[in-house]
Amino acid sequence: MNMTLKPATRAGEEHLRQMLRLAAAVAFLIAVGVYASFNAEGIPGLSTQALWFLIVAAAVGGYMAMNIGANDVANNMGPAVGSGAITLGWAILVAAVFEALGAIIAGGEVVGTIKGGIIDAKAFADPQSFTWLMLSALLAGALWLNLATMLGAPVSTTHSIIGAVMGAGIAAGGWGLVNWGTIGSIVASWVVSPLMGGVIAAGFLFLIKHSITYKADMTRAATRVVPVLVALMAWAFGTYMLLKGASQLVKVTFGWAVVWGLVIAVVVYVLVSRPIARAASRQKNSKDGVNALFTWPLVFAAALLSFAHGANDVANAIGPLAAIYEAVVSGAVAAKAVTPMWIMVLGALGLSVGLALYGSRLILTVGKEITELDLMRAYSIAMAATLTVILAAQLGMPVSTTHVTIGAVFGVGFLRELLKVNYAKMEAVVRAGHQGEDREAVEAYLVKFEAAPVEEKKRMLAEMKKRAAARQSNGQDAAVQAFDKKERKAFKKAYKKELVKRSVVMRIVAAWIVTVPATAVLAAMLYHGVAALLSAH
Repeated sequence: MNMTLKPATRAGEEHLRQMLRLAAAVAFLIAVGVYASFNAEGIPGLSTQALWFLIVAAAVGGYMAMNIGANDVANNMGPAVGSGAITLGWAILVAAVFEALGAIIAGGEVVGTIKGGIIDAKAFADPQSFTWLMLSALLAGALWLNLATMLGAPVSTTHSIIGAVMGAGIAAGGWGLVNWGTIGSIVASWVVSPLMGGVIAAGFLFLIKHSITYKADMTRAATRVVPVLVALMAWAFGTYMLLKGASQLVKVTFGWAVVWGLVIAVVVYVLVSRPIARAASRQKNSKDGVNALFTWPLVFAAALLSFAHGANDVANAIGPLAAIYEAVVSGAVAAKAVTPMWIMVLGALGLSVGLALYGSRLILTVGKEITELDLMRAYSIAMAATLTVILAAQLGMPVSTTHVTIGAVFGVGFLRELLKVNYAKMEAVVRAGHQGEDREAVEAYLVKFEAAPVEEKKRMLAEMKKRAAARQSNGQDAAVQAFDKKERKAFKKAYKKELVKRSVVMRIVAAWIVTVPATAVLAAMLYHGVAALLSAH
């Protein structure tokens, strides 16, 4: 009897949690409307209709900010949670605080309202149709992000609002209103971003394996290499924060950001070398022991990425809202608009509330569902995301942090597949060299082989190949193929299924491809609906 009730009870509890989340989200949006009414009520010359339009726009902006928090923050926290560096609860708390701080402290006094120059603001003589366009774009972007989060697909919030502005712009002013060159570069980034992230992440993981985990004395190697890796992370994050986080407060050129990042790296190296050496001496000579040394660097990395994300991507929610506010208050369309602090606070709170209510699903998708992550792999992903964004910014190439991070997760997963398949081939050579011997002796040799450093592995493999060749030349059935062709193919396929889940990869890539067209179509439909509704009044 109890066993039949348990699933129903769990389903009921989950339903209750979902209803409580929904109630909290609705309560937040109502609070946003009240908050907006208090801040807009004192504006001189504002009609009742304009006041209500601002209140609705603020609620939609809050809804967009919530969905950015629910979907996009997984990029920063997913690898840290998946690797075990931080628990899900602490990740949500840390991210919520640092996202809000980034949005409020470094969000900037001026926000570009027409993201990436997608449409020409000067083409709008009528500020009313412009406000309808921006409201439609905000709502379309938010609805798409909400759907993607429900489906467990991390998508680009930047591309969501870009597609929405484009679609609403076409509906409002025709195809000629769109800057197609910008759209082309965005489409190109769909391919370039994940590839760059994947290659860089795989490169860092390969470096860690060859410099630490493939050594006989991993602890000694870690004592020497990990401080350098942490300093490299400090350099990358110092440069990243100066360019993407602090740039709204103090303008820093790329060259000076790199120089100051290097200064930070040197200081960090001096500070962490001895503590890491002491920590390494207390760890076992194993991969788990090495992994433990990356815990705190990853926690700090996730917090800093959240700060920078809040500073930059809050504009995807409050940029269009600031444009609406400027057009309603001044009666004119501006390509850039001064953003009042109350709108900045609204965006910051929206990010944190959305993350707290709905962020856990995407964090787990990024951190656990694509491939298994440990701390070394998560370090490689954090480095890849940071370096790719810095490089792309310097080259003037629009990239999505979502695409970069997910590409980096794919990269470490596919590298693991490659290494596992190569190991399977090496294992086949070892078994062929021991053909006909006692099974326990073969297994003991394999254990020794797995623990051996790279150079010793090469020597052992060469020895096994010679033994197998000698057996074959003596007319023995070397069965040099320890596995026949079908078995090797099945073995390789099994490893792939285990290490990178193809269904999750396909789901995410499909969501990436349709984001811009989907939000464009949805925004165009919403624009016509909003225009028909409001022009009738």
